[in-house]
Amino acid sequence: MVDRHEKHEKIIIFDFDGTLADTLEVVISITNDLAADFGYSPTTATDLQQLQNLNSWQIIKLSNISLFKIPKLLRRVQQELQNNLGSISLFPGIPEALNDLKNQGCQLSIITSNSPSNVEFVLNRHGVLALFDNLNSESTLFGKHRIINRLLKQQNIPKHQAVYVGDETRDITAAHKSKIKSIAVTWGFNSANVLAKYKPDFMMNQPQDLPPTIASIFPIN
Repeated sequence: MVDRHEKHEKIIIFDFDGTLADTLEVVISITNDLAADFGYSPTTATDLQQLQNLNSWQIIKLSNISLFKIPKLLRRVQQELQNNLGSISLFPGIPEALNDLKNQGCQLSIITSNSPSNVEFVLNRHGVLALFDNLNSESTLFGKHRIINRLLKQQNIPKHQAVYVGDETRDITAAHKSKIKSIAVTWGFNSANVLAKYKPDFMMNQPQDLPPTIASIFPIN
């Protein structure tokens, strides 16, 4: 990675799973294997279609899993992912989009509930790890806005110079709570219909749209 202390005037913050990396199939397989241990039902293809139209709180309520078990479940999923990293790819067009954003002078960051080692392995395997200025990993589903706020303070970047990119409703909510712009992508977990209900600043259907959208937000003088 590049020098974490280097300052940029604008920052693009990415979610990892479902935004940069296509982990859905692997994660569903892992969570189904762990279902008996944590007391919820495995996810069928029909279930998945329903879940993709729900927010995270609704999914948790539907699963009947205890909130107290979620941190442990996240850790188990991270551990199991380590055995499947070779099958995880970045979405087509993501490496090119990241390079274009870096050429626009953007600082690139990641906020994820996945483990740093998992994320770094996948990014390095696809030759884009060095493009990122920092990686922020915490085992939380609903505290991303606090991580965003801390990151912006550490990097001395004003909120109007920050954009958060994610594939779930909770990513949009985090951006709203932090009072920064949000981009919802439709190639990840949540459906376009439910994402639109949370009113992101932008929605896009392909990674190739990221660089021109960011350029429109931060015009080059």
